Amino acid sequence: MDTTETLHYLDQLGIAYELVEHPAVFNMAELAQISLPHPEADAKNLFIRDDKKRNYYLLTIQGTKRVNLKQFQQANGTRRLTLASPADLQAKLGLSPGSVTPLGLLNDASHEIPFYLDSYFQDQTLIAIHPNDNTTTIWLKPLDLLDVIQKLGNPVKVVPM
Repeated sequence: MDTTETLHYLDQLGIAYELVEHPAVFNMAELAQISLPHPEADAKNLFIRDDKKRNYYLLTIQGTKRVNLKQFQQANGTRRLTLASPADLQAKLGLSPGSVTPLGLLNDASHEIPFYLDSYFQDQTLIAIHPNDNTTTIWLKPLDLLDVIQKLGNPVKVVPM
């Protein structure tokens, strides 16, 4: 799904969101250069895979945190992890680098990619994510995001990161 289709999907589900269009951003440093509301809701998204390229994972963490993939691996019982390639990102989620988002799971036809959300967002009223394009940011309730992904059938876990 592209941005328009993604937003239409959220509208059909009755999910409320706030939307801001902006220049393309490819990382958190570039995002910091743009004046956007709700900085406490900023999220960083990582699409990772195991060393055998058998299992892929989507992680969404609070924007200023760094993820230690070795600690994540140990805590979640996975094989050794690394960032997935741009080709894998395109093939699995239909996304390009800089546009990684939990809503990319709308493009996961098999609904097998697990989604891990940083437990930080359990105590937040909003989470900021892209609607499958890095020129737009939406803010929605974290519980609404989890509900959307659970309805897709992807495994969902809320974990400390």
